[in-house]
Amino acid sequence: MFISVKSGNTIDSGPDLTYFSVMTEHTVRRVVIAGGTGFLGQSLSRHLTHQGVQVTVVSRRQPANNIAGRWIQWDGRSSGTWEASLDGADAVVNLAGRTVDCRKTPDRCDEILRSRVESVLTLGEAIRQCDNPPSVWVQGATAHIYGDPPNRICDESTPSGYGLAPYVGRRWEEAFAQACPPGIRSVVLRTSFVLGATGGALPILARLARLGLGGSIGSGRQWISWLHAHDMNRIIERAIDEPSMQGVYNATAPSAATNQQFMRALRQVARRPIGLPTPGWLVRLGAKTLIDTDPEIVLYGRNCVPKRLLDEGYRFAFPSLSKALADLLS
Repeated sequence: MFISVKSGNTIDSGPDLTYFSVMTEHTVRRVVIAGGTGFLGQSLSRHLTHQGVQVTVVSRRQPANNIAGRWIQWDGRSSGTWEASLDGADAVVNLAGRTVDCRKTPDRCDEILRSRVESVLTLGEAIRQCDNPPSVWVQGATAHIYGDPPNRICDESTPSGYGLAPYVGRRWEEAFAQACPPGIRSVVLRTSFVLGATGGALPILARLARLGLGGSIGSGRQWISWLHAHDMNRIIERAIDEPSMQGVYNATAPSAATNQQFMRALRQVARRPIGLPTPGWLVRLGAKTLIDTDPEIVLYGRNCVPKRLLDEGYRFAFPSLSKALADLLS
C-alpha cells in the first residue's frame, strides 16, 4: 500500500509494505517513461498508474497491455512529435535500450551500445527545448558496470570492471552526464537482476525448477544480485518524489546470493527438493545452438550492495530472497 503525506521527513513503515513517501508542495502528477514496453517499464507503468499518476509511454512499439493509457511512438534516436509529451511533465524515467539477452555478435553489440547512448542524448536535447521541463530525470543503468569480480562486494564507489558490459555501462552513464540539462535533478539506478512474476528470467527459471532442472548453473559460486520488482518500482518512485536523491545508486536487494543459494531457494518455493545441475559447457552449447542467448549472463555475476539507499533510510519491502520468491511464485 502506498500512502502519501505532505511532510518534511521520510517515514518508512518498517517490515510491512506500507510506504510513506516524501511529497513536496509540487506533487508529481505526470511521468513520461521512455522505453516503457519491456518488463520493467510495464511494471512501473502499472505501479504509478495505481498511485493516480498520469503515465505516458514513449517507445518503439505499443505496449502489449497498455496500462498507462497513453502511448507515443519513438524510435529511440530521432526527434519528433513525441517531444511534446516532455513539456510540463513532472518527471522522465528512461529505460530505453536493446535487450542484452542475446548472443553478442558485432552488430548486436553495436546496437546495444547505440540504443542506450543515442536515446539518452536525444532525450537530453528534447528536454532542453521544453518551456517547462521535467524537474527530475531518473535514468536506468546497469550493475554490470562493475564487471564480474568473484569476491569483491560492489557499492556505488567500486571502480568499473573490464569487458563489453562495463564498457557499455560507462558510456551510458557518461552520455547521461553530458545530456542531462543543468538544473534538473538526476538519479542513476544501476539495476541488478529484477525478479517479477510476469516477466524477466524468473518465470523461465521457475519452470525449470518445477521440471526438476533447478540445480546449480555452472560452478554455482557466481553471485546473483537480485531485486523484487515491487522494490524496483518503489525505488524509482522514491527517486521521483524525494528531492534529496541525486547521483548514482545501486538498485539491488541488501543480500546477494550465490547461484547455488538462489537455485536452492527457488526449488524450495517450487517444492522440488532435488534439481539437476547444469554444467558450464552445456550452458554455452545450449546458448549458442538452441536459445540464442549470452551464457555469461548466468555463468558470471557480482555481489552488489545498495549502500546509498540503506544509508538514506530506504527500507526494502522484500529484503529476503526466500520471501521475495514466495511472494512472486506462490
